Amino acid sequence: MAHVCLLGLGYIGLPTAAMLSMHGHRVTGVDVRPGIVEDLKQGKVHIKEPDLTAVVRDALRTGNLTLSHTPVAADVFLTCVQTPHDDEHADLSYLRKATESILPVLKSGDLVIVESTVPPGTTANVVRTLLETSGLRAPQDFQLAYCPERVMPGRVLREIVENARVIGGIDPASAERAKELYSSFVRGEIFTTNCTTAEFVKIVENAYRDLNIAFANELARMAERLRVDVWQAIALANHHPRVRILRPGPGVGGHCIPVDPWFLIDAAGDSPLIRTVRAVNDAMPQRVVDLVLQDLEGINSPNVAVWGVAYKGDVGDLRESPAVEVVEGLKGHGVGVAAYDPHVPPDEFPLSSLDECVQDADSVVILTDHREFRFIDPLSVGGEMRRKSLIDTRNCVDHARWREAGFRVRILGRGE
Repeated sequence: MAHVCLLGLGYIGLPTAAMLSMHGHRVTGVDVRPGIVEDLKQGKVHIKEPDLTAVVRDALRTGNLTLSHTPVAADVFLTCVQTPHDDEHADLSYLRKATESILPVLKSGDLVIVESTVPPGTTANVVRTLLETSGLRAPQDFQLAYCPERVMPGRVLREIVENARVIGGIDPASAERAKELYSSFVRGEIFTTNCTTAEFVKIVENAYRDLNIAFANELARMAERLRVDVWQAIALANHHPRVRILRPGPGVGGHCIPVDPWFLIDAAGDSPLIRTVRAVNDAMPQRVVDLVLQDLEGINSPNVAVWGVAYKGDVGDLRESPAVEVVEGLKGHGVGVAAYDPHVPPDEFPLSSLDECVQDADSVVILTDHREFRFIDPLSVGGEMRRKSLIDTRNCVDHARWREAGFRVRILGRGE
C-alpha cells in the first residue's frame, strides 16, 4: 500500500483521503486553511455530505489518515485544490501554490496526480514545469498523471467508488501507476490516456451538460410563447431512443457546469457556441425575476416566499447558485424576500423557517427541487399568505393539489 500526501481537504479531497485510507493506504491530508485541520482532528467535518463524517472519523480512528498543514514525504502526491474562474479564465494560483509546496519533499520515484479541474494542457505544461524546478525530470525521475473527479454533491461517497474514471499520464507508465492506486477503491471501469486528453474529457462532459440544459431552457422560453407545456414535450421527446433532453430551470449552478466551459475557451480559443450556451443559462435568473414581477404586478410592497436557495435539489451547496441571483434580483426591484431551505446551513445564507417564510407572502417561488417541498400542505401554507400564488421553476410539486387549495399556479416553461 502507498503513502499518499493529499493536498486540499475540500469537497473532493476529503472524501478521497478518507476512501484511500479506508482501503489500507496511509494518507496524510494537507490543508492550509486556518481551523480545518484542527477541526478534523476533533472529528468535526466541515462538508455536508451524507455519511462523510462517519467515514472520516473511522479513517482517523484507524490511524491510516493523519492531518497536516504542510506536505510530507510520500510515495504519491495528490492535489485536489480549487481552480475557480476569474473573468472567463482559470485561476490556477491555488494549484501552483500546492505544486510548489511539495517541491521540498519530492524525490525520485514519486507519483504526482492532479485531480483539480483545469484547462487542457495544464498538467503537462504548468504542473510539470513547476515540479521540474526541483531538478527532477518527468517521467525519468518522477511520474505525473491527471485524474479528474466525476461525482455529484449529495452522492460523493457512492460515486467516488462506483463511477468510471479517466486517467491521463505524462507517459503510459504514469497512467498505469495511477490506475493501480485508484483501482484499490474504484469499482467503476478505469480508462487510461494522456494528460491533456483526460483534462479535455472532464471539461467536455460538463460543457455538454451545460449545452443540453441551455437547449432545455430555450425550449421553455419558446414553449411559453407557443402555449405548450415544455415538461410534457420533453418527456415525450425523450421516448425517442436517441434523445435525452435535460430539464429547464432557473439557471445553472455548482462548482463545475457553469465554470468548466470557460476553461475550454481559455485553453483552446474562443467558441461562439459555448459563449451562447453560457449566455442562455446565465440569463435564466433574470427571466425568473421577470416572471415573478409579472405575477406581482399591481401589488404594493409585495412579498415572496422563496423555497430553495441551493443550486440543486437535496443538497446544501450554494456555489454559483442561480437561486441566489434570483433573490438578489427581486430585492433589487423592491420585493420583500423571505427564503426557506431545509438543506442550507443557516450561517451561510439568511433563512427563515417555513412558517416565517410564508407569513403574509404574495407568492411562493420554488427555485430548488428539494424533495421536502412535495410534502408541504398547500392548505396550511395558503392560510398564512396574503395572496395565494405559486411559481414553480422546477416542476417539482403536485400542481393539481395546489390549485385545489385555491392557488394560482405558474410553471416555468408552460404556456398559460
